[in-house]
Formats: sequence, structure tokens, C-alpha cells
Amino acid sequence: MSQEISKRKRDHLELCATDEVAFRERTHLLDHVKLLHQSLPDLHLDEDIDLCIDLFGKKLRAPIVIAAMTGGTDEAGSVNEHLARLANRRGYGFGLGSQRAMQKRPDTAWTFRVREQAPDLLLLGNLGCVQARDTSSEAIQRLLDDVGADAICVHMNPAMEMIQPGGDRNFRDVSKTFGRLCRELTVPVIGKETGSGISRACAAKLLEQGVRHVDVSGAGGTSWVGVETLRAEGDARALGELLWDWGIPTAAAIHYAVSAGLTAIATGGIRHGYDIARAIALGADAAGVARHVFKAYRAGGIAAADAFLRRCENELRTVMLLCGVSSIAQLKQAPHIVTGELREWIA
Repeated sequence: MSQEISKRKRDHLELCATDEVAFRERTHLLDHVKLLHQSLPDLHLDEDIDLCIDLFGKKLRAPIVIAAMTGGTDEAGSVNEHLARLANRRGYGFGLGSQRAMQKRPDTAWTFRVREQAPDLLLLGNLGCVQARDTSSEAIQRLLDDVGADAICVHMNPAMEMIQPGGDRNFRDVSKTFGRLCRELTVPVIGKETGSGISRACAAKLLEQGVRHVDVSGAGGTSWVGVETLRAEGDARALGELLWDWGIPTAAAIHYAVSAGLTAIATGGIRHGYDIARAIALGADAAGVARHVFKAYRAGGIAAADAFLRRCENELRTVMLLCGVSSIAQLKQAPHIVTGELREWIA
């Protein structure tokens, strides 16, 4: 089992360095959020626009999280270290990949330990909801303490597991697991999807269990059903082809989560600062970027990843000026119009 986890992590990195695992037809629908232009913004781009936010007790210089990606292999350890250093330097949040690998193979724990290299980082731990159900709160707390996590993403991935070779099939009592963790862990619990989005019903279940924060990880970015489809064979591969575009678009998932009263991190196909701005206008507190950062890193190292994120910040700052807002709090209230398919999802 532990060797299989390591192989899966290596496969995931190779596949996610390409666009081969993108959704094929479904989009994140953020393009259906139309922000209103203000011809008299009365703002200085370089002096008046403040991107700072407070998230999980940490001040971020911009509402950006390098979202959960990897861990458990030598390359994963290098990716985590380099991108965590970058996030620390630029004042972003950073998410670890699933710490299940760390559970199963303690010798891989070093691949998740980025705190020494990134002392000021907002660091999000990560464990699957099924693994969390089957693990004591004390053991999960030790995993978080080991890496110095400020919060934990408990990820929900039933669609992905349906296709994954040897994937989980039993999801009984995972809702109650969130309640237990909210009561017994010392850090905030984030309900995180893995590319299929948060529904109204899921948001309500999480809220009932005491969860106050979600990472919506909606459809329209990386299809993790697609990732596992490319690793699968036979009937599982055919099923994955059928369900490749399964999920709730990111923009709709943000609306569902925020309407339920949850704090939302918007991940799922975020490509640039304009997407970040539209996600925040829908009510998200921050946006998470994963595959596009990793692609840049793979193509040109840390300098390319840094350049990509700098562009995102500049794009976000420019859109804010054109909307006539000077803070993220004001951007959340910025006038906008919702059109097309997104309006149908919201209705």
C-alpha cells in the first residue's frame, strides 16, 4: 500500500504538469461574473490598492494560496520546499498534499516539513475524510504538530475515489468526522473538495457539524476524475471517461458556500488575477492556485512560478482599480452582474 501511494504521487505530478487533465467541456463559470467598470476610480494603482487579508490568524500580503498539491516522494519534497519558500517570501498561504503518505510511510515525513524553511507561512495540513474517519483525533493532531500546520484541509473526493485503482468505496459517517475534528483539534478545520465543487447540501452538512471554512475546489480546472482515468484500465477507465467533467463549477460552489455562511477559498481553474477578482466579488475570501503554479515551476523553476504569481497580483490590483475599490473587503461588495449558465446554477 505505501509503495502504491508513492507511485500515485509520482503519477499525479507528471500528469498535472500538462493540460491533459483539464476539464474538457465544463468551465469554472467565473467568466459569467461581469464586474462593472468605474471611469473615475480616484485611486493610485501603486499606493492606494491594498491586497492584504487576514486568514486563519495570519496576515497575507495578497488573497492567494498555493493550493494543496503533493508530498510523499523526493520530487514532492523538493516541490513543497521551493514553493513554500516562495509563498513565505511573497506572503501567501500554502497547502500540503495529503498527509496520508506521511501516515503510511513515516520515512516520507520530511517531504511535508516546510516550516523551518518558511517560518511565517500560513500552512494548511491535509488529510482525506475517509482516512480522518479511521484515525483518532490525537493521531491527526500529531500529524499537524509535526509539520506546524495552522489549519487542516479535510478533503472530500468521492468522484476521484470511484475511478482510482484501489480507491475508497465506504464513505459512511464522514460527515460526523468533521464534527469530531472541529471539537477535538486545536486548529481550524477546512472542508476541501478535490475538483468537484461544494453543493448547497454539502455546505449545510458541514455547517451543521461545526465547520466554518471551505475550499470549494470546483469543476473547471484540473479534473481529478480525469487524472485517475489516465491511470486506470478497463471498466474503471471507461467510467472515468464518462464522468470526466463531473462536478459543480467553481463559481457556483463559491455562491453556495458563501450563501450558507461559510468562509470560502476559491480553487478550481483559477488562471489569473481577473479570476481571483471575480471569485472574491462572489464572496470568496481568497483564491487557491495549484496546477498553473506547478506548470510554471516545471517549465522554468522557481523564477517562472514567481513571475506567474507576480502577474496574478498585478492583474488583481489593476482590476480592483478599474472597479474603483481599494481593499479586498470592498471588492467583495463590488457591483457585478451574473449571466448565462452561472445564473442558472445560482437560481
